[in-house]
Amino acid sequence: MTETSGRPGLQRTRASRSSAPAKPARIAYECDVCGHRPPKWLGRCPDCGEWGSIIDSTGGASLPAALRTVSARTPLEPARPIATISVEPARAKPTGVPELDRVLGGGIVPGAVVLLAGEPGVGKSTLLLDVAQQWAVAGDSPSLVISGEESTSQVRLRAERLGALHERLYLAAETDLEAVLGHIDAVKPGLLVIDSVQTVSAPGTEGVAGGVTQVRAVTAALVAVAKDRGMATVLVGHVTKDGNVAGPRVLEHLVDVVLQFEGDKHSSLRMVRGLKNRFGAADEVGCFEMHEGGISSLPDPSGLFITRYAAPVAGTCVTVAMEGRRALVTEVQALLGATVAGSPRRTVSGLDGSRLAMVLAVLQRRTEARLHDREVFAATVGGIRVVEPAADLGVALALASAAHDLPLAAELVAIGEVGLTGEIRRVGAVSRRLAEAARLGYRLALVPPGCGPAAGQSPPSMRVLEVADLGSAVRYAASASA
Repeated sequence: MTETSGRPGLQRTRASRSSAPAKPARIAYECDVCGHRPPKWLGRCPDCGEWGSIIDSTGGASLPAALRTVSARTPLEPARPIATISVEPARAKPTGVPELDRVLGGGIVPGAVVLLAGEPGVGKSTLLLDVAQQWAVAGDSPSLVISGEESTSQVRLRAERLGALHERLYLAAETDLEAVLGHIDAVKPGLLVIDSVQTVSAPGTEGVAGGVTQVRAVTAALVAVAKDRGMATVLVGHVTKDGNVAGPRVLEHLVDVVLQFEGDKHSSLRMVRGLKNRFGAADEVGCFEMHEGGISSLPDPSGLFITRYAAPVAGTCVTVAMEGRRALVTEVQALLGATVAGSPRRTVSGLDGSRLAMVLAVLQRRTEARLHDREVFAATVGGIRVVEPAADLGVALALASAAHDLPLAAELVAIGEVGLTGEIRRVGAVSRRLAEAARLGYRLALVPPGCGPAAGQSPPSMRVLEVADLGSAVRYAASASA
């Protein structure tokens, strides 16, 4: 009886379960700037700190049934053996600016999209106006510059000052994407420059110009046009206060090349650093010099970073820094101030302040220098910023030279990382550094153990000494200067 009476209740229970409404799909949230996925909606992303970037990645509901299955279709172009595919469409075309071609890997590829980011006033517009003029002079196809921040008259004045007036160089001031596409249809350029992508807005897209949604939509549209027409495109981008490319992180994934334009406004030196390059090395650096006539390439910039003295001066030492794959001979200067009770000042320019503090501590602990109560000033020459550990030995010798008022030998270079126990550690690209120093006339080098003549990395014209610790390096440098 119990079994018979229990069956209708069991059937009713199953029926009620089957008729219960299905639970809605769980909403997943994602930051459209950095991709972080918080468990709930937040006004500010806890990972990147961007406000209003948390969105519903599911679109508010599950996908419709029509989109759950995708049927196969006949492709527009069948797959071919890789050996039969031509590489000519991917050949890089020189821009006419040697240092920029160096960073790009020989030139810009037709259809490639380049994002050039940098601080306001650093010289991005000047450089790209020169590139557009050089492209127009080549004569293969016209170049088109779209200015969203300046009027055509303002750009014309700059072009006249740079000598960038050519009949195949076209200029327009637009901030509407549809108008930009209209100019592209009319001019049919081989090179397109958008200055800047944050000023262009796409009709029908939410948000204001420069916002995350707008920048993403504009960039995606320009990338599609560039690929379809085989048109080389350069997009100028803004940077944040931290020096990163402004806008959503997906912007860097949409483009083929990302370049960073760096430089101090008070210095003539400018550097274009490759951050991403689908067509070449991503660690190249191009050097430029800003002057009244515009901007010019610096194929041999090492002369900007050293000072030629009539007589040896205490407190200076030459090291060799690596910027990408390029070795730059750089002078480090140090000055010791008055004795101060309490906490003396530690002032740096072009160097890493934390590494300077570490080198000071090791120098005082491992040598006879007494620097704990002295004001210390350290700087590089020419506006270059050197933060790599390979410059530690040069900084230490400059400080020791200033502390003992003993000038170092004029032909001496020092390369190596200083450890907390005073040991000199190995660094990379020693052979390239020594070759550049030897080319500029330096004849004596202090290097870490394992980087001397036995390793086959020293040039024939240079005497290379291996130093195991900081005390030995100071003694060698003092004896060489005697």
